[in-house]
Amino acid sequence: MLTTHPNGEQLLKLIQQKQRLLKDAWLTDTGHRRPGMSKGLPLAAAQTKAAELQSEIQRLDRARDGDAAPFPGKKSMWNGFYRYDFTVSGKPVLVVAPKSIAPGKPWAWHGEFFGHKPNPDLALLGRGFHIVYMSVPDMLGAPEAVAHWNALYAELTEKHGFAGKVALVGLSRGGLYCYNWAAANPDKVACIYADAPVCDFKSWPGAFGKGKRSDRDWQLVLEHYGFKSDAEAKAYTKNPVDNLAPLAAANVPLLHVFGDADEVVPWEENTRIVAERYKQLGGNIVLIRKPGVRHHPHGLDDSTPIVDFIWAHAANTDAKSWRASQGNLRPQGE
Repeated sequence: MLTTHPNGEQLLKLIQQKQRLLKDAWLTDTGHRRPGMSKGLPLAAAQTKAAELQSEIQRLDRARDGDAAPFPGKKSMWNGFYRYDFTVSGKPVLVVAPKSIAPGKPWAWHGEFFGHKPNPDLALLGRGFHIVYMSVPDMLGAPEAVAHWNALYAELTEKHGFAGKVALVGLSRGGLYCYNWAAANPDKVACIYADAPVCDFKSWPGAFGKGKRSDRDWQLVLEHYGFKSDAEAKAYTKNPVDNLAPLAAANVPLLHVFGDADEVVPWEENTRIVAERYKQLGGNIVLIRKPGVRHHPHGLDDSTPIVDFIWAHAANTDAKSWRASQGNLRPQGE
């Protein structure tokens, strides 16, 4: 099931959950005294819950034959792959599915600007990754955004069987989303790839250093973080540059791609501080400098270092063996 069914891992989890539910309920109902057994639900409640699980099992099983989509919402095509648009926690979500799912269901999650410079995504899709984006564009990584992300993570891991650790992709302001969610959930992060990332809102959009000011976005920072003044915002101590210890403790590897002439999000106020502090904390960070490059263009002409970094840290051993058995073919985007 795990190797031949597109939803094998999720089906196995649901079947095991149903079996445990009914076993505990029946043993509790019969008065069984076996040591170490969990107390079960009342039998009628357990049977109702089991029926719900069975419906989900049947839906996922039919998906193998094309009778049901693996995700709800609108289905469309994106660069030759199926894309699904639906809603979680009241926010728009999109998932792009690979043609063949790698064992363990690895996935990459964008903080912002899904679809910009898509070559790494296309390569990861070719290697069996899902690509995910949740649209909360004006929250700039605030606690409210982290809460919405928590809901999506639960939806994808618990209901759709995605890997417990995700690769985060933080492009520009997307760095605030990825780093803030990661600091709150370090055990759920496989790695972070950040591209010219905002790591301190005082740099951008605040421009209290060398960064480029954005009045609109600064007002959004004040609003969504609940600051009453600029001074209160400047005193905040949970920007990514300040909050790296949880990631270092969890051994989360980082990759930063940056232009050393970035005029919008100066690397000296963002990437350099992250790198210096992360190394001091014992963390692992890889830097790819683009000499003379400004904030744009993002990415690399050859995205192989990005793809290989994410693959190395977010694909499990079975996925790597699976790809090796296919001859390590270079898919679309590589």
